[in-house]
Amino acid sequence: MQTATDLGAPAVQAQSSRRHGQQPGRLSHWLLIVSAIVLSALFIGVPIAVIFTYALREGVAVYFTQITQPATVHAVWLTVLTALVVVPINMIFGICVAWLVTRFRFPGRGLLITFVEIPFSVSPIVAGVTYLFLYGSQGLLGPLLETYDIKIMFTVPAIFLVSLFVTSPFVARELIPLMQAQGSEDEEAAITLGATGLQTFFYVTLPNIRWALLYGAVLCNARVMGEFGAVSVVSGAIRGQTNTLPLQIELLFNDYNVTGAFAASSTLALIAVVTLVLKYLLERKQSA
Repeated sequence: MQTATDLGAPAVQAQSSRRHGQQPGRLSHWLLIVSAIVLSALFIGVPIAVIFTYALREGVAVYFTQITQPATVHAVWLTVLTALVVVPINMIFGICVAWLVTRFRFPGRGLLITFVEIPFSVSPIVAGVTYLFLYGSQGLLGPLLETYDIKIMFTVPAIFLVSLFVTSPFVARELIPLMQAQGSEDEEAAITLGATGLQTFFYVTLPNIRWALLYGAVLCNARVMGEFGAVSVVSGAIRGQTNTLPLQIELLFNDYNVTGAFAASSTLALIAVVTLVLKYLLERKQSA
């Protein structure tokens, strides 16, 4: 016959096993946290610190002199202008594609998704060369455009076009999985209650996808501002005309102006930080 002590032994052993089992869990938990902090500091914090150290090594006055050079100011303006043009267009494109893919079934649907993702698999340099062979003076459509006195390559519109191509999947890739997971029940209910198509979109669909749309826009914006390869092919890198900020940084390095190059790099980093801060503020506002 088992005593109370014997009956309590398994419970004590199980409790001891749970305590011993939790210890490795806590250890792995802290190891992951420390590893994430160390790796983030090494691969993100250190490079950013180096950028600002070299940018400010000759003093604040020299730093502001470098970033206020006319060519650098124009590069910053052109980079921001490209983002202001490209990001809204890609947001509209991403919403339309996601709506079409997730709400309708039609032949070639899978092929359409593949086409949307092609820019992810194509090198930006290849994309730039493709646009050059298509719209250049010796390209497929170049002679036709020249007859109407239209020039696309080595102009600002060429930067817009190639940036649209490179960044086109970002918003759609964020929206498609979310809209597939949500289903169409809310939209069907709204239509059943008498809502029009536009009312359904603005009052049902758009509020449900706003965070994915925001994340896609932020990613698209970051890629537009940092794009180098495709833009370098189609822009011609003309100082003060078709130089975006990444191209301006390369030109400054080639001119052995290290301080100016790092000052321009710090400007690009600050633009990225401002973008993330705006995203955070929007999230807080929506949560409140």
